[in-house]
Amino acid sequence: MQNSTLQVRPPSEVKKSDSGLTRWLRKYFWGIAFLLPAAVIFILFLWMPIIKGFVYSFYQVDFVKGNTFVGLDNYKAALEDPVLLKAIGNTLYYVGLGLLIGFVVPIFFAIMISELRKFQGFVRVSAYLPNVIPLVVLYSVWRWFYDPVGPINGALTQAGAEQINFLTNPSWSMISLVFMETWQSFGSAMLIYLAAVLSVPRDWYEASEIDGAGVWQRIWHITLPSIRNLIVLMFILQLIAASQGFQSQLAVLDGGPNNTTMTFALLIVKYATTRLNLGVATALGVMMFLVLGLLSLIQYRLNKEDE
Repeated sequence: MQNSTLQVRPPSEVKKSDSGLTRWLRKYFWGIAFLLPAAVIFILFLWMPIIKGFVYSFYQVDFVKGNTFVGLDNYKAALEDPVLLKAIGNTLYYVGLGLLIGFVVPIFFAIMISELRKFQGFVRVSAYLPNVIPLVVLYSVWRWFYDPVGPINGALTQAGAEQINFLTNPSWSMISLVFMETWQSFGSAMLIYLAAVLSVPRDWYEASEIDGAGVWQRIWHITLPSIRNLIVLMFILQLIAASQGFQSQLAVLDGGPNNTTMTFALLIVKYATTRLNLGVATALGVMMFLVLGLLSLIQYRLNKEDE
C-alpha cells in the first residue's frame, strides 16, 4: 500500500496566490459589473467622437471617395474664413448678454421665492413652467411676440412709442434671442439656487434679525456668501453652455441679419451641414473643445482652492 502524502503549501504562498489581481477582482467584481455598461456607453458615445473629431480635423472627409490627409489645411481654412472673427465676436457678445441677463435672474428669483411666506410652492411651479415648453413652440410664439404687428410692438404703439424691429434690426436681434432664452430656461437654474438658499441654516437668519439686520443685509452678508461656491460653478457651466449656443440663432434667424447672430457653434453647423466640409467643421470643433476645456480646468482649480 502506497502512502499518499498531502502537500500543504506554506502560508506565505497561499497569501501570495490570493493577492494581486484575483483578490482585487473578488472584492470589486459586482461594482465593476454594474459600472461596465455605463462606462462602455460613455466611451462609445462621448470619448470616441471626441477622439475621431481630433483625427478628422487633419483629413478632408469624404464618405464616398474616402478620407484624404491634409495636415493643418483645415485649421488654416478655418482661420482664414472671413466670417470667423464675426462669429467669435457674436459669441462673446451672446455670452456676455446671457451672463448679464440670464445669470442674475435665477439668483434673484431664488432669493425672492425663499423670502416668501405663502404660495411658495405655486411660485416655484410657475417659474419652472416655461422650461417644459418645446423649443418649436417657443420659437414660434416668440417670433409672433417680436413681429412688427405682434403684442410687444402693439403695446409700444399704444404707449406712443415707435415700433422696434426686434429680429431684423442688427442692434436688437441678439438681445431679443437672449431675452427669449432667459425666459425659457431660467427655471431650472432657479430651482438649483433655491435648494442651496433653503439649505442655509435658519438660525443664522434668526440671529441676524435679532441683531437688527434687514432683508438686504441678510441677503448680502448671509445668503450670497453661503452659496458662493455654487454661484461660481453655475457661472462656469452657463459660460460653457452659452458659448455653445446655436439653436435659437439657427431656428429663428439662421445667423442673420447680415451674420449678426452667427455664433461660433452655428458656424460649425454651417460647415458641417450646408457647406458639407466636415474637416473644417471638426477643426473648429477642436478649437472650441480646447477653449472650453481650459475654462473647465480653471473652474476645477477655483473649486479646489475653495476646498
